Amino acid sequence: MRVLLVGCEYVGTTTLAHAIDDWMNANMGVRFSLIHDHWKIPHTSGHPDDSTPEEQAWLLAATAKYKEMHQRHSLYYHVQSNTFNGHDDGMVIGGAIEDGVYGPMYFGYGGKGHRLDRETVQHEWERTILHFTDETVLVHVTADSKVIAQRLNDDPHDNMVISEPDIDKVKSRFSELVDWSVLTKKIEIDNSGMIEDTIVEFVKKIEPYLTSVDRSRMKAHNAS
Repeated sequence: MRVLLVGCEYVGTTTLAHAIDDWMNANMGVRFSLIHDHWKIPHTSGHPDDSTPEEQAWLLAATAKYKEMHQRHSLYYHVQSNTFNGHDDGMVIGGAIEDGVYGPMYFGYGGKGHRLDRETVQHEWERTILHFTDETVLVHVTADSKVIAQRLNDDPHDNMVISEPDIDKVKSRFSELVDWSVLTKKIEIDNSGMIEDTIVEFVKKIEPYLTSVDRSRMKAHNAS
């Protein structure tokens, strides 16, 4: 299974990624080797992020030029890695779409007219994915704006990217870039409620896109 999860901060992409990993283990007997979640500055390292508060402050204080380069190099590295090339499974949270939302809105790079416009970078990144495999499913994770605001206020992330007044604008931009994507396998998942309900919706919608390897593993696992 190859999955690219995208959505506004606090829709629960990370929670859903781990729920999918648990579902895959329960139904196929395997897990993702890594869950790549590197595109919310300043949380751009580790699995999960292991940067110190001092390192996060350093990255936030860096120039827009450096932030852009750092994120672009991370994108190009991951698209060439075994996430999309060589293994049967890959999980990425955010990727070029997340960078394409947050870079122009919050970090001063990648907007219209920029030498490295993130809409152009997104298509380059996705076409590289398609060069290796057409199995990747783009999963647009959404949630009600009031739910996102409640989560933001109840459990704020350290150095979170978005702010409450921006929620609708950020959600709208994610939708635009999902529509813009050249990846053809796309599903939308609402994660406003319990994760148990969300994973049921995911399993139903991902079923047509399960690979032959996925189906073989499920059959073998259920027979054991």
